[in-house]
Amino acid sequence: MTNEAAMSPNQHTQRYREAQKVTWVSIVVNFVLTTAQILIGMLANAQSLVADGFHSLSDLVADLMVLAGNYHSRHPADASHPYGHQRIETAVSLALGLLLVGTGIAILWAAADRLQHLDSLPEIAPYALWAALATLAAKEGLFRYMLAVAERLRSPMLVANAWHARSDAASSLVVAAGLAGSLLGYRFLDPVAAIIVGLLILRMGAKFTYEAMQELVDTAPDDEEIQRIQATLQATPGVICLHELRTRRMAHQVLADAHVQVDARISVSEGHRIAEVARQRVLAAHPDVLDVLVHVDVEQDIPLSAGAAAAAPPARAELLAQLRQALADGDQPLPAFDKVLLHYLDGQVDVELCLPAAFCAETARVQRLQQQAADCLETLPWLRSLSLHCQAFSCQRTAQPDD
Repeated sequence: MTNEAAMSPNQHTQRYREAQKVTWVSIVVNFVLTTAQILIGMLANAQSLVADGFHSLSDLVADLMVLAGNYHSRHPADASHPYGHQRIETAVSLALGLLLVGTGIAILWAAADRLQHLDSLPEIAPYALWAALATLAAKEGLFRYMLAVAERLRSPMLVANAWHARSDAASSLVVAAGLAGSLLGYRFLDPVAAIIVGLLILRMGAKFTYEAMQELVDTAPDDEEIQRIQATLQATPGVICLHELRTRRMAHQVLADAHVQVDARISVSEGHRIAEVARQRVLAAHPDVLDVLVHVDVEQDIPLSAGAAAAAPPARAELLAQLRQALADGDQPLPAFDKVLLHYLDGQVDVELCLPAAFCAETARVQRLQQQAADCLETLPWLRSLSLHCQAFSCQRTAQPDD
């Protein structure tokens, strides 16, 4: 499976259409079941069947919420949502979990009330049992269909909705057993069945609510997945070590950022290339990763105390001003340096100065500059080393005129 960020518009559209199709199938089934269960339950005096019908109604409401969440989450990243809209799926999954919790509590409350008035409960008609069995078969079939599509699309929102259908199938099984027991003379089994249904629904709702909350507070994926991503980054050519990796879930994918250490003496462009290669390797090897930000370091990150931060080496402009003043040769101004390389390492700076060829031809001045450079190590506390280079031969490709 490809990364969400790498999906083509056609792939986004196909994923959206498949999710819409399975949800509409669920809506039709739940509408039919809700209507049938409530009407038959009322006519047959089967209060547990009526309660199960309202559970099916909660499924119907959940399906409509999934349609809304899937519609919004299909949109690609934009200026307001640079990581995409997948978190909408998480929000909908949270709402589904809360809906299940509320449904379970309502069923438990109603069942407890029925247990206190068993003598006043009317007789249950036998056809209520057949209605419960038909509902069980329909719900189990719907669950298997929805879960297969949800796992193929890797959508936690659709998985939550599929298990919502399974919870209704389980409740229909318990309702059928309770109705059968009531028809055999054990009238208390009808409300007991409703209590079991309520507990099942409550447990499922708590599970999905917890998982959605874990994602919304940026909980990392499991340790095994983190270790696989870490191994991919560390195996990238040019990466010396990986000293920080942070991950978080977003719907069915993962966002990551990492600090990789590279050779301190390579160019910025080479360090950037190593980081980009590391990023592409992770995206290629880990389909669950939506994106990874790779930060390049030249040494281990060590938090600085307030005193150490105040004594940190100066920035480039101030540093060069102090250096030119320290290297001043009487009234003779220093030439413009052809190139200045600064290496900020271990709280100090290694400086490389490339001198123009004309200046290098003046041997006496070069010797005096070398002596002054050695003296700078004593006068400039932030300076760890100073190297002087005379301009060497170089060549570069020039643009070719058009034929």
